Amino acid sequence: MSDEHRLADDWDAIVVGSGMGGLTCAAYLAVTGHRVLVLEQAGVLGGNSHVFRRRSAYEFDAGVHYIGDCGPDGVLPSILRGLGLGDRVTFREMDPDGFDEVVLPGLRMSVPVGWDRYLDRLAEVLPEDKDGLREFVAVCSAVGAEMRWTLLSAVGAEPAEVLRRTPTAVAWGRRTLHELFEHCGLSAAARTVLAAQALNYGIGPEEATVGMHASVTDHYLRGAAYPVGGGQMLAASLTEAITGHGGAVRTGHRVERVLVEQGRACGVVLADGGRELRAPVVVSNADYVRTVRELAGEEHFPASIGKRARTAVTGFPLVVLYVGLDRELPGRTGANLWWHGNADIEEAFRGLAEGRFDTPPSVFISFASLKDPDTAALRPPGHANFQVMALCPRSLEAWGAAAASESGGPYRRDPAYLAEKERVTEAMLATAERALGPFRRYVTHLELATPATQRRYTRSTGGSPFGLARWGGTGARPDTRTSVTGLYVVGQSTRYGSGITGAAVSGTACAGQILGRPLLPEVHAGAVLGDPSRLPGRGPDWDPLRLCGGRARRGTRPG
Repeated sequence: MSDEHRLADDWDAIVVGSGMGGLTCAAYLAVTGHRVLVLEQAGVLGGNSHVFRRRSAYEFDAGVHYIGDCGPDGVLPSILRGLGLGDRVTFREMDPDGFDEVVLPGLRMSVPVGWDRYLDRLAEVLPEDKDGLREFVAVCSAVGAEMRWTLLSAVGAEPAEVLRRTPTAVAWGRRTLHELFEHCGLSAAARTVLAAQALNYGIGPEEATVGMHASVTDHYLRGAAYPVGGGQMLAASLTEAITGHGGAVRTGHRVERVLVEQGRACGVVLADGGRELRAPVVVSNADYVRTVRELAGEEHFPASIGKRARTAVTGFPLVVLYVGLDRELPGRTGANLWWHGNADIEEAFRGLAEGRFDTPPSVFISFASLKDPDTAALRPPGHANFQVMALCPRSLEAWGAAAASESGGPYRRDPAYLAEKERVTEAMLATAERALGPFRRYVTHLELATPATQRRYTRSTGGSPFGLARWGGTGARPDTRTSVTGLYVVGQSTRYGSGITGAAVSGTACAGQILGRPLLPEVHAGAVLGDPSRLPGRGPDWDPLRLCGGRARRGTRPG
């Protein structure tokens, strides 16, 4: 992974950051013959797809909890196959009769695969909302299908044809989810069940668009799965495609700024020593706002873009409680649990927007050791490994002045930060026990990651993993191509959406723009651009985390 002598050379493309968007873009550039360099400021490749290990016993996913649309014609499997990685990542299907479980006061529902079955389940638990639910599902299923068609098949189609094929998306895609709720006359309980998985995109019904909600829901209703071996398998496999086709990756190399000369990107300057690396193409997988305001500089963009960057709003940040138990949780399957203590999700999101977070109003619980039971690194035999996640207010002020500062300085030993971590840890534990029953006596490992943790590892604005919630008008998000020639941006903030698949699609689309070809439709149709014979072998001791720069360190915490 080092290949140190190559750092002195010019490159065809430099990718800043190694999240799914950056690695996917770099991999497609590499397999099409471009000399590409990936620079990652952290010590491990993968961004939110990386894993970390604790006590030589547990392995926790930072951000991969499940992935949708992983069938034979699924989007992410197609992207991997196109790189020659089809045999390197295996997706284990979650229960098609109930991959998610939604719980709120007086109501419990298992979410199945398929829009028709989903509607049947909704009508069973919410009979008084039956007519409104039918209208809601009709709109969202149509929007989801039309947006997927646009993504995979609309390249080269005439605008009139696109409009003809996407009437529901045109009518509803950019309107808010709240507006659709109102249109369908839905009760507070129905709205909560329908938006229960909002933590998948990090904003509530008054900010989320119908297009965003429908595409994410459609993605999972096509079948949910989990990558065998955890999220690091994705980053490791993409890294193998890059290096196997002549590219290079580097951890611990933070980019200070993107070089822009006469309106064109021409390379980067490293933070350590100010070294310049030249390339006619720079792809930023860094935070979009940070890319405009800090890496490239507002002066190189139109005034409207600078204004949007200054006024942009990101999705809500997360707190994540990582839990290891010395026994399995009784009665649990691999289904995710979406537990809501408040049956009015819109009121709960208004509370978050106002900064209220005494007790998490809802939690998302992912049971890694049940989704991937054969991966021994996850936990010792007979133990449980799960994560409890909750959205929290956007302001970092509650975490103390050090954590809230723009520089993200040495906050981890600050008494105010430690006190808030202790308070939130207890609140998360109490809420998780309300959802699961008592378990704290069996805890063998417990730690909390905060928005400051997310910001430290990924340098994301506000410590949010979800990218932009507001970029100008409702539902607006930027494309991967910027107004600076040769500068592109990939990742969670682009118009391709949040999550692992959305980020990977952004990387594929970006590489297609650079290459001038419709890569995603090509590979979805079966094209394989990568050469599997150039991929390195995997011996019996092969370790995806070690390949990506990680090490098993005992007794350390993410903070």
